[in-house]
Amino acid sequence: MKVRALAKRILIQIKNDKRTLALMLAAPLLILTLLYFVFEGTVSGLSVGIINAPSHYENALYENNIKTIRYYSEEEAFKALDDGEVIAVVSIRSGKLHAWLDGSNSVDANTARQAIEMAQRGQNTVRKDLILDVTYVYGQEDLSLFDNFAAILMSFLVFFFVFLITGISFLKERTTGTLEKILSTPIKRWEVVVGYVLGFGAVNVVQSAIISFYLVYVLNVMMVGSVWLVLLTTLVTAIAALTLGILLSTAANSEFQMIQFIPIVIVPQVFFGGLFQLSSGWEAFGHLMPLYYSAHALEEIMMKGSGLDRIYPDLLILIALSVIFMTVNTKMLKHYRRI
Repeated sequence: MKVRALAKRILIQIKNDKRTLALMLAAPLLILTLLYFVFEGTVSGLSVGIINAPSHYENALYENNIKTIRYYSEEEAFKALDDGEVIAVVSIRSGKLHAWLDGSNSVDANTARQAIEMAQRGQNTVRKDLILDVTYVYGQEDLSLFDNFAAILMSFLVFFFVFLITGISFLKERTTGTLEKILSTPIKRWEVVVGYVLGFGAVNVVQSAIISFYLVYVLNVMMVGSVWLVLLTTLVTAIAALTLGILLSTAANSEFQMIQFIPIVIVPQVFFGGLFQLSSGWEAFGHLMPLYYSAHALEEIMMKGSGLDRIYPDLLILIALSVIFMTVNTKMLKHYRRI
């Protein structure tokens, strides 16, 4: 009887907690739906830029599931390679088959290289004695799988742990009555938000530095650009996660409810943060995710050696999102005190 009474009490408790009930029933369906659309929208074919090659060679590449885009100048072709529109650029001249590869993703780069070699061997109209000259513009031939995803993993780890720890910490400030006591003083709401951001942000500086230097100098992931730009990017990412965590913790009533935001807020960002090669429509949807800009900036630095002039748009968007989260959070604090 005691066991049945206890089980009944738990069921009644869950029934009365509408948010938990909805999460248990809806969250798995949401994640499965996202996985379905992500995998259905994943682009399987790769694009290769052609500067100078006969049409028969292009047809051979197409037969190997490679889409070709013809460019009429090397400058235009290499810009497309730099922007990620093509995985490789090919030109046949002076008895050589020149191929410039973007090796920042070794899996796609190896697939493109194999297709380029097979197209050369399989076409009777293209000389089979052509000397293959392969140059890795970004990355390298023996790039490890961990190096491929180091930028995404770094941005995810920083975002996830800062979001979770900050959100729960700020929630404790509310549930223990500390926030109410602070708001009872003549302090403004925006000063409360900025104060918490600065306080937690100081810890995030240390955390970002540890993660960045550990990946670069201990795990020896590929690093072409400046480690200080990596540190700057992870710090801006941490601030975005921090402000979002504080914002959502204002809407939560317990640590468990804060954790409930993970499958809704964090998991979708993993799918759209650059882990998959998505169609243009789904990639545009990924632009709504803070993690997309963090991963893109880190990949530009670590794989392509880009400077601040290439990553500043991503950093500005992350900063703008942080300001938006802080502004909304300031408005929501009206619930605790009218100023």
